[in-house]
Amino acid sequence: MYRFAALLLFSFTSLSLPSRAEPLPNILFILTEDQGAHMGALGTPAIKTPHMDALAASGVLFRRAYVGYPVCSASKACLMTGLHTHTNGLINNTNNYLKPAGKLTEAEKQSPPYLHTRIRSQGATLVEVLAAKGYHTAVSGKLHLSPNERFPYNDFIPKAGSKEALSRVIQRAAGKPWFLMHNSTTYTHRPFVDSEKQPISIDPAKVKLPAHLPDTPVARRDWAEYLDGVQRNDRVVGEVMAALRESGQEASTLVIFMGDHGPAYPHGKMTPFHLGLHIPLIVRIPGGRPLVSDALVSELDLLPTLVEVLGVSYASPLHGINLKRLLDGKAEAKGHDFIFSEVSGRSLNKQRGMEERSVIDATHQLIVRSHLDEPKVINADLRDMKPWINRIYGETVRAKAQFPEAFRILQEMDPQALGGKPPLIELYDLQSDPDELHNLAADPAQRPHLERLFAALKQWHAETQDSTMVLPALP
Repeated sequence: MYRFAALLLFSFTSLSLPSRAEPLPNILFILTEDQGAHMGALGTPAIKTPHMDALAASGVLFRRAYVGYPVCSASKACLMTGLHTHTNGLINNTNNYLKPAGKLTEAEKQSPPYLHTRIRSQGATLVEVLAAKGYHTAVSGKLHLSPNERFPYNDFIPKAGSKEALSRVIQRAAGKPWFLMHNSTTYTHRPFVDSEKQPISIDPAKVKLPAHLPDTPVARRDWAEYLDGVQRNDRVVGEVMAALRESGQEASTLVIFMGDHGPAYPHGKMTPFHLGLHIPLIVRIPGGRPLVSDALVSELDLLPTLVEVLGVSYASPLHGINLKRLLDGKAEAKGHDFIFSEVSGRSLNKQRGMEERSVIDATHQLIVRSHLDEPKVINADLRDMKPWINRIYGETVRAKAQFPEAFRILQEMDPQALGGKPPLIELYDLQSDPDELHNLAADPAQRPHLERLFAALKQWHAETQDSTMVLPALP
């Protein structure tokens, strides 16, 4: 029914390293924070992203790429393990200790989030794969994963200029292949640049607001600040790509550009909706040809793809698929038939919480929930003015009489505070209703789509042993 690896976990000893005649590529991975699928090459109005667009024009642009979990640490865990979070163990956010495991203090080691919210699966992480393959590995800006032992980077680089970070990695690699996780690009993470205090590059009057936000001057200002953050991210992409060209190693470097999840808005970050899950993804392999792909792909596909590119035999089954044939432009190459994602209300101090699961296919999205009486996790940047400068939450409450649908969606995002009632089942036609305003779950004409997506979700739920989610019966 869809491409999926059976779930059995093996130890790191299952990783073998076959001989390889050709030299290994360097890998530059540019990961932007809280940037959804917004850039010029993806058709976002009122925005200019020449550097992202140039990278897209020289590599493979995936227009339908998604994350497995729409919050920072959990999304990174999906990327690094190729497994969904209910399997890899890291749900929601953990501590950010940008240092080697051996330099953690005793207090840091005993921090409750660090001990509780961590990767527990045994298959090798991407960084462990690269270390075993002889790469010099580095991360800049953020680690935001646990435990640090599973991420044996050679260099942990505090937020620095792109040229300085890349030059440091190349110098320390001393001729070995290198991997840099460039996670210093945070302009799209709240707080955005405050346009009340300094100018921004986007005119609020010219933006196209998502239809689920109130169309007021305050909301337009907030969305313009987010898009300004995308353009600032673009300048960072330009800087790091210029540094790569100046190094003389561009031709031998595999480049990945990705957002870690959608922006901090209702229907975005920490929600199972399309805005929260849909991301920009560009992959450029040495010698590859430019392509634009509408195949359904996931961040979970990057580990199995890199394993293939590097010639590593990875015996532990993965939830992602190998995209190498898509990157090579093979006519018969396919992505997924269905993309699965999740959000959990469980946290350090909450053993139970609302569970939300999403399945997306070529035309529709199904969202299913369980434990509706249990809490949802609401990140502070989705709600608070200080220090996050989130104008949307308060403005939506203020304008609820004028924009009742926007307020309803906000209520469902934060039901504990606002009295909302998230539905048990939601079905959306992504082609006619991309902002997901009209729930079609009860529409008899949409029943075939509902049953198709629910059958796929039910099979995935069983095969991945998703024990915390209780699937309802279809009405």
